[in-house]
Formats: sequence, C-alpha cells, structure tokens
Amino acid sequence: MGKFAIKDENGMEQYFDGLAKDKQELILKAKILVYECEGIESEIKQWFRTINIAGIPLNNQELLNAVFSGPFVTLGKEEFSNSLNSNIQKWDAYIAAKVNRQEFWECALEWVSKDKANIDGYMSLHRYDKNIKEVKTYFNSVIDWVSTVFTDVKKEMRGLEWGRLYEQYNKKPYNPAKVSQAVKKYYSDSSVNNHKGIFEYILGGEKDTKLLEIRIFDDVIKHSTYEKQTASAKKSGKSNCPNCAIGHDANTKKIWKEEEMDADHVAAWSKGGSTSKANCQMLCRTHNQAKGNR
Repeated sequence: MGKFAIKDENGMEQYFDGLAKDKQELILKAKILVYECEGIESEIKQWFRTINIAGIPLNNQELLNAVFSGPFVTLGKEEFSNSLNSNIQKWDAYIAAKVNRQEFWECALEWVSKDKANIDGYMSLHRYDKNIKEVKTYFNSVIDWVSTVFTDVKKEMRGLEWGRLYEQYNKKPYNPAKVSQAVKKYYSDSSVNNHKGIFEYILGGEKDTKLLEIRIFDDVIKHSTYEKQTASAKKSGKSNCPNCAIGHDANTKKIWKEEEMDADHVAAWSKGGSTSKANCQMLCRTHNQAKGNR
C-alpha cells in the first residue's frame, strides 16, 4: 500500500495515504474478479496471450514470467529487473534493454540457455529453484569478458550478440592493449562502413572483412585483377583500362602500369555493389575519377 500513485478526477497524482477517507474506503471495498487458470504449461501460456489484449501488452518475457511464476522468477526479477541495482549502468553499455520490461532478465536467460528459443525450456526446468546462481555466474562471465577484452567502451557495442561471441571466442587469448589499438585504427579508417562489425572482426583475427562492410579492395584482389585484365588486353591489342580500350584517342592501346591504375567497383559500392573480386575492375586514374559513384 502506498507504493503507487493514482490520478484523481482532476488529473492530480496522489498516493493512497493522501486520499480522502471515503475514497480510501471505495478502494478497500472494491471487488476484484480473479480467474484461476489450471492446465498444462502450454495451455496456461496461451491463456495469458489470449487475455493480453488491453492496456500495455506484455512482452514475451513478461508472459513467461507469469507462466513460470515461482521462486526462480522472483529472484531473477529482483536481480535483473531492479532499477536500483548498481550494475545496471555497466550492463547498459553492452545490452540494449529496458530494466522495467524484464529485458535484462531475458538477456541473462538467453545467454545461459544459449538461445532465445530455449528460454521457456530453461525456465520450466529451473522454475522451483531457490537460487539463480547459474544465471548470474554466466551473465557476469560474459560481461566481465567483454569489458576485459575491449577496454574502450563504444556506443556501437550496445546490443551486439555478446552471448554468442562469448561462446565462440572466450577461450582465445587477447591482449587488451593491442585490441584497443585495433579498435582505434578501424574507427579512424574511413573505408570501414560498419563500426558495429569491428568487434567481431577483431575477435575473429581480423579476417572477415564483410563484417566491416569495407569499400576498398585489398592488394591481392587488385593485383590479380590487374594481371587478368593486362593479359587479356595484350592478347586483344587493346588497353588494359576497359574505358580507354573503347575510346578513340592515343590511349586506346595503352598498357598502364599497376601503380597507374585504381581498383573500381563495377557495380557502384554506394548502390549495393560488393567489394569482391567478381565486382572489381582496374581503371586508369583518369577514368576512375571521372566515373565517381556511377
């Protein structure tokens, strides 16, 4: 009693203790219709979904909390749905969640059960547990690992699949100082179009450039494309720059040196063209600059 405020007829918020005695009596004597739902868990879950049509709809985790109510859920909410928990600010740097909608609790369950689809099974199995030690231990292991490997907290870290990344990479050794240098390097690299991908790219040994949505061809692709174009051009007696080859000036048959050419996206990168060998061509610098984003 006294924990929640209500609005009176004038729209003013008041707590129970501040209401007039007659209004207090109305509340205390009000009859509340209560339904007791019995059945197997799947039936109960469906029942909750059916009645969840008014007010603010319950999200999936709130529904699961209702279905699997018991000591396990109570303890989980006390830890992960408590806005006064001093750890919330630290968690918020890595998890995109609202504490009052059970989303940190949902994240902790997803991580420990290894998949969001497994949460209800995990809750069913542990419904009557008198502790949430396994959930807390695993959750804190993930958070501690992330904050140890990546000492620089970036806004793009929030909401990444840290549970999956922990499972995939936590046994590999990382030097936090070198990781920090790598993060700064890729953040300052204008060719990196996806900063969210930097963290998994580093964890994976800086091999999968697709994670960065990088728009610059690497040296291997550029050199192999140059060699292929040049061999074909010499055989046909045309320039190894495709645009020069179809021209009518003195460069029609010119074989450009590799350092005189630039790698170009056949289908423009700005229009969805991939930075792949199949989408690469070498153009002389004049024609590459003239092409722009076309």
